[in-house]
Amino acid sequence: MAIKQVTPPDAQALIGRGYRYLDVRTEAEFAAGHPASAVNIPIFVRDAATGQMAPNADFLATVETTFPKDSQIVLGCMSGMRSQRAAELMAGAGYGDLCNMQGGFGGARDQFGRVVTPGWVETGLPICTDCAPENTYAGLRSRR
Repeated sequence: MAIKQVTPPDAQALIGRGYRYLDVRTEAEFAAGHPASAVNIPIFVRDAATGQMAPNADFLATVETTFPKDSQIVLGCMSGMRSQRAAELMAGAGYGDLCNMQGGFGGARDQFGRVVTPGWVETGLPICTDCAPENTYAGLRSRR
């Protein structure tokens, strides 16, 4: 199944029509700013032993306890790469209505740091830094 690719303005319109926004960035990235009503489930977490980023072993299990398989979901990260990977994992687990937000929250950049695909921030969409505990990864884990 091909994952639909959307721009940040498209994503905002989809959210307005009932899609949920799944932010797969780290908890720290999420806390620094995200679209309102976003739910945070990181696809990568820091490994306690090595200090390096590693795949989140609880990603799919947390997604499955948070979103029914028939949910309409827009996925986003910082640039669109992690969210694409997350969408592919979710599609493989039976989710069917998934959109990857190209450019992510902070925009996709070239090797010189120039924005090549504008993200949520660059397009001037509203940013939230406060959210309900049930939208945070810590809050979701506490319910499992």
